[in-house]
Amino acid sequence: MSDFTLNADETAVLDWIESRGDHMIATVKDWSRINSGSHNEAGLNRMRGVLKDAFGELDARIEEVELPSSQVVERTGEIRDIAYTPALKISQRPDAPIRIVLTGHLDTVFPEDAGFQDWTLWDEDTINGPGVADMKGGLLVMLHALLGLERSPWRDQVGYDVLISPDEEIGSLGSGPKLAELGARADVGMTYEPALADGSLAGARKGSGNFSLRVRGRAAHAGREHHLGRNAIVAAADFARQLDALNGKRENVTVNVSRIEGGGAPNVVPDLGIVRFNCRVPAKDDADWATARMKELCAGIDARDGITADLHGGFTRPPKPMTPANLRMFEWTRTAGRTIGLDLVWKDTGGVCEGNNLWASGCPNVDTLGVRGADIHSDREIAKLSSFPEKAKLSAVMLMKFAQGDFDAREARALARGE
Repeated sequence: MSDFTLNADETAVLDWIESRGDHMIATVKDWSRINSGSHNEAGLNRMRGVLKDAFGELDARIEEVELPSSQVVERTGEIRDIAYTPALKISQRPDAPIRIVLTGHLDTVFPEDAGFQDWTLWDEDTINGPGVADMKGGLLVMLHALLGLERSPWRDQVGYDVLISPDEEIGSLGSGPKLAELGARADVGMTYEPALADGSLAGARKGSGNFSLRVRGRAAHAGREHHLGRNAIVAAADFARQLDALNGKRENVTVNVSRIEGGGAPNVVPDLGIVRFNCRVPAKDDADWATARMKELCAGIDARDGITADLHGGFTRPPKPMTPANLRMFEWTRTAGRTIGLDLVWKDTGGVCEGNNLWASGCPNVDTLGVRGADIHSDREIAKLSSFPEKAKLSAVMLMKFAQGDFDAREARALARGE
């Protein structure tokens, strides 16, 4: 793909973004101090309010979007509905000829009582703090790229929807339907998970599903009437062992048993066992294969005398392969990067994100457009300060090239449809 040179208007936009570097860094420090763990309702609401004010600078339509509830198997074996705080949706120029969806999340993996609640500077280019990379830094990159587009003479050619969700770190079960809706309406998507510290982007992504098997048995006194009991923990453990044996049976499909729950006093045959596990798959056919195997194993446990078993969950993050449409998006990203001195590469990953959801709706996308970072989901999480204006400029170039037609967003969508 041919490279482009920047014209005077594009250069002026990038100079403006560079001038906002100190503001971006000061802001991410403030944002990182707001605990917005996925289950901290008050913190999520506070963070959403802060973001509403920040994205208000775009002078776009901003609304709070109620999300549907989902279900979880409790440790007691009961099924409980989970409610989510609203997502934030920002919409601009709905009738523009080019439609782009941009996504991010305001939740982090750090609960309200986590010991990791503040930022520190490790050196002149490295900030350590909760969410500085994943993805409060990414939200700042997104915002400033859009502000750059709004300062350009081509802004009227691009309309966009931004969805900032409160539940990405727990699977996007509430926001998933809204991601699908927006992805289906867009030509292309841009998502702001962090890049690696060296700038590498994520390429193909596996699909992911979280599951729970609920096993019911029959309680009995472990001494006097052990023979009358039906041990749900043993049945659950047998299921877990059989699940683990699926590893290696199909290329690049992995199953991870993460927890077995249930039981109680050692003198009681346990009548409840719960197996929680995750499955990663590179393609839809692999998800179908894995689902069929899980159901077969569940049926085998359910057929045991005095035992019942039922399976809950599913593949909420479909695979995102490196199709021609997604490859075109990466080629454009790399071309945009070269205009500002970046040599971008990408690597396939088993990790998942909202880009999986967008692709499932047919929307080609790049999903690691956020800051350069490392050690996310740990108290060693870092972001590189120089990458805040750097990555905002990258996205701004992409948006301006989409607006001018140098990158043909509708071509990518046609590729996704197989045209």
